[in-house]
Amino acid sequence: MRIRFPRLVVAGVTALLLLGGTVSATASTSSHPAPAPKPTIVLVHGAWADSSSWAPVIDRLRHDGYPVRAIADPLQGLTSDTAYVTSYLSTIDGPKVLVGHSYGGAVITNAATSVPDVKSLVYIAGFIPAKGETIGELAAKSTPPLPLITTPVPGGAEVIIDPAQFRQAFAGDLDPTTAADLAITQRPANTNAVTDVSATEGFRTIPSWDLITRQDHAINPDLQRFMAARANAHTTEVDASHAVMLSRPDAVTKIIEQAAR
Repeated sequence: MRIRFPRLVVAGVTALLLLGGTVSATASTSSHPAPAPKPTIVLVHGAWADSSSWAPVIDRLRHDGYPVRAIADPLQGLTSDTAYVTSYLSTIDGPKVLVGHSYGGAVITNAATSVPDVKSLVYIAGFIPAKGETIGELAAKSTPPLPLITTPVPGGAEVIIDPAQFRQAFAGDLDPTTAADLAITQRPANTNAVTDVSATEGFRTIPSWDLITRQDHAINPDLQRFMAARANAHTTEVDASHAVMLSRPDAVTKIIEQAAR
């Protein structure tokens, strides 16, 4: 015997089923939260360079959706440079990844604990001083010493790499014309940068990554490995000169994004 339901009942049941499916789908969709915003990548250059040296890395990071800031490091001394960079970091809301090249590594090591939401530290052929240590003490372990030219200035002295030897010391894997341009435009560094004592060790409490440059004639690769091991950093090695952010921006971007994730 076949039971016949009134059309109104059938329509009502169908409507309820459809409504239930819609509610279920809506609930299912809302159960997946929106992805967290990507951290701001803060780039800090080192001695004999400036913020423009990060340009190829900035292009790649922005392409991958990361907000980026490149801070102009004054290069006047570790204590004052740390205070300067910290003041800018305090204006950046949300999570941050600090990236330091060369001497910039010492600056982010000291600035990292002074502001909130620093997610990770990334050293690019960078100095990672321990508390109470100077860059000069670490640099003395690099051989041969850099060919520096000193100029007396009000309140101290500044140094540059001898332009005639800049490519060999700093940018051996860049073409001669680009290296010559960098030699001409290099930013002098005050000698306070190597004599100021490092005050804090951000790497003790913040996860760290380190890109070690095997063809580096500015910071000996073995010294880089020693500092990275002491900081318990996640390390990657690449065949590149000290100017790795220009010669191998792909490798630099890759390790930054590893730290950001």
